Amino acid sequence: MKEWTAAAVKGNIPVLTEDVDRELEALGCSPKARRQIDVALDELLTNIANYAYAPGTGDMTVQMRYHEAEETVSLTFVDRGVPYNPLEHEDPDVTLAAADRPIGGLGILMVKKMATSIAYARINNRNRLTIYKQA
Repeated sequence: MKEWTAAAVKGNIPVLTEDVDRELEALGCSPKARRQIDVALDELLTNIANYAYAPGTGDMTVQMRYHEAEETVSLTFVDRGVPYNPLEHEDPDVTLAAADRPIGGLGILMVKKMATSIAYARINNRNRLTIYKQA
C-alpha cells in the first residue's frame, strides 16, 4: 500500500495526483484508466478541500493498493471532516437542461460511472470513500 497525506487545500491536489500517477505508471496501468483515475482524484480531493472541514482546516489522505489477482487499483480517500456519504445522495437528473438542475452531484456521478465499484464507511471518526478501478 502507498499512502499520501497533505493539508486539505486545492493547491495540494496536483501534487497528490502526480504522486499517484507515478505509481500507476510504474504498475503499468493503462493511459485510459490513469486519466479516469485523475478525474476521480480531482473531484474527490476537491470535495474534501472545499467541504470536509469548512470553515476549519484538516488533512486529506489517499491510500492506494494494487490488487494483482484482479488487476485492480483501489484508492481510499480519508478525512476527519464532517460525516458525509456521497453514495446516499440521489444522482442528478442529467436529462434536464443544466439551467434546470440543482448545483452539485455531477462529479460524484462521474466517479461512480468511471469506477468498477465504490464504497463508503465512517470508521474512527473518519470518512473513507474507496473506489476500485481495473488497471
